[in-house]
Amino acid sequence: MSCSVSELPSGCRLRGMSSAIQTTSINKALSGPQLETQSSQRSNNAAATHQNTKPCWVCWCCCCSCSWAKCLAIKTAEDNGPTKKDPTTSELLCDGEQPTVEEIQSWGSSFDKLMRSNGGRKVFRDFLRCEFSEENILFWMACEELKNETNPDAIEEKARFIYEDYISILSPKEVSLDSRVREIVNRNMVEPTPHTFDEAQLQIYTLMHRDSYPRFINSSLFKTLAQIPDGVSASGSKAESPNN
Repeated sequence: MSCSVSELPSGCRLRGMSSAIQTTSINKALSGPQLETQSSQRSNNAAATHQNTKPCWVCWCCCCSCSWAKCLAIKTAEDNGPTKKDPTTSELLCDGEQPTVEEIQSWGSSFDKLMRSNGGRKVFRDFLRCEFSEENILFWMACEELKNETNPDAIEEKARFIYEDYISILSPKEVSLDSRVREIVNRNMVEPTPHTFDEAQLQIYTLMHRDSYPRFINSSLFKTLAQIPDGVSASGSKAESPNN
């Protein structure tokens, strides 16, 4: 007695056939020509899609079906798009009124002019940050602010903040002072005044002038702002070759 697939009871399996094979066989038996027609249509559509997918000459991508015009438009937009600003322009480094080229060039001949200029201090501070010595100019600026204070309570409060931030050996922003100056500051902190840190401020000013300032005026940052050509020092003379 033979048993057709359509006559099998629910849950009945044929020996030697997996569930997936049995299911496929049952589906074919139940659906007949309809499933075969749908399968044939899917195969034809896949073949047509593969045939119409051609690599465009611009992106050379064998898996994209974009037209020549679309690829060319994307490439043109990328080539003609806005370029990034040079991060060393004065617009990015100096807030407010922009210094002239002549003023920037004057910073290379006078450290005092550099420190008196708002833009100069901003640029020099950025340079010191790169050298991990930004605390020097921050301390100097804090001392300048203290000198302009007239309220006794505010003077004492600001003096305490300056001491904790830049003088205390526990501070990560401690500036480098010799023992003589540090002793003077400690004595002055008994009764803080606007001039409590004058000795310390002068020592840090001298340190920046002798140590950091020469590297600053010969840096690519300053030369770009001052429009000084490569191979020329800030003083206007040609830099000597290391082989000379």
